[in-house]
Amino acid sequence: MKIRHFGVEIWMNRYETRCDWNIAETCVESLTVAELLEMAGKTDTILSELLPMKLTYGAIEGSERLRKLVAGLYERQGADNVVITHGAIGANALVHATLVEPGDRVISVLPTYQQHYSIPESYGADVQILKLTEKTGFLPDLEELKRLATPGTKLIAINNPNNPTGSLMDRAYLEKIVEIARACGAWILCDEVYRGTDQEGDGMTASIADLYEKGISTASMSKTFALAGLRLGWIVAPVELIHAVSVHRDYNTISVGMLDDHFAAIALENRDKILARSQAITRTNLAVLSDWVENEPLISWIKPKSGTTALLKYDLPISSEEFCVRLLERTGVMLTPGSAMDMEGYVRIGFTNNGTTLQEGLKRMSEFLKGYQTAAA
Repeated sequence: MKIRHFGVEIWMNRYETRCDWNIAETCVESLTVAELLEMAGKTDTILSELLPMKLTYGAIEGSERLRKLVAGLYERQGADNVVITHGAIGANALVHATLVEPGDRVISVLPTYQQHYSIPESYGADVQILKLTEKTGFLPDLEELKRLATPGTKLIAINNPNNPTGSLMDRAYLEKIVEIARACGAWILCDEVYRGTDQEGDGMTASIADLYEKGISTASMSKTFALAGLRLGWIVAPVELIHAVSVHRDYNTISVGMLDDHFAAIALENRDKILARSQAITRTNLAVLSDWVENEPLISWIKPKSGTTALLKYDLPISSEEFCVRLLERTGVMLTPGSAMDMEGYVRIGFTNNGTTLQEGLKRMSEFLKGYQTAAA
């Protein structure tokens, strides 16, 4: 099997340890173990939980405790609808491996996480790209989706909230996607790894798993829950799909780590505190970024409604990779080039690292951009 290089991951691997000010990070600022235990009231008792644990494989599909807690993030799901995976990246890969065969029609939005079009393409699928544009606020064009969703379409892959644009499909919009999928018999895979970061309300938008009988939700502890170091995610789907996934999962997972499972359960038992922290960071920092964009004549955007990232359009006659490399070399600030996401002419910024990093990064970006304005004057 041949597969394209993973643009974003290659970029992050190459430059993440070489920057001083990382505003390419896509996670809400990571929690420390101490912070998590303090939220849970377990600082003085955690060892009594961990020391008796025998470090076996543990529950193969994930502990019942954890699967019940994950199910509690949804409206209509139970533990039997949940399987635990190695991050959302493992969840997405398993869904594609389970459903997609050579010749199957797969529709994927773009931009999105590259897994959703490069993996099915590598399997020999008929991959159709639904380009998200500024014209629709980076939401899927429903008429174009109808045109692409021919009878027998196997899978429609969407991402809500969207990475990298921060666009958000509300319940009503998702229900229109469901109507289109139901008409052609397609499954919907919705990568919901940023769910819980909406800028308004309780932050938690509807899940495709609760709206559609063939809806599949993938998510993880990494982004919204600020615990990427656990490398723990999940698939929530109809029981028959979970069983089918488990056939593939036996070949590449067996189980997740017992300690990861345990700490993820602790976090989800205290999800209200973690979500409150995450929403405070995402909402405060987006306001800072919004003020900055309004005062930068070379930068424009569609302001995110959710998520931890924004797609910035720049008015300069250079490629996005050249923009980001020059910025990093001259200022120590790291962004992600749009070319790594097949979106040339843009750069992606992650705005939910700590406030100091964001503010200093933006300040240095302004100095970088002024250099171009001065040269053009």
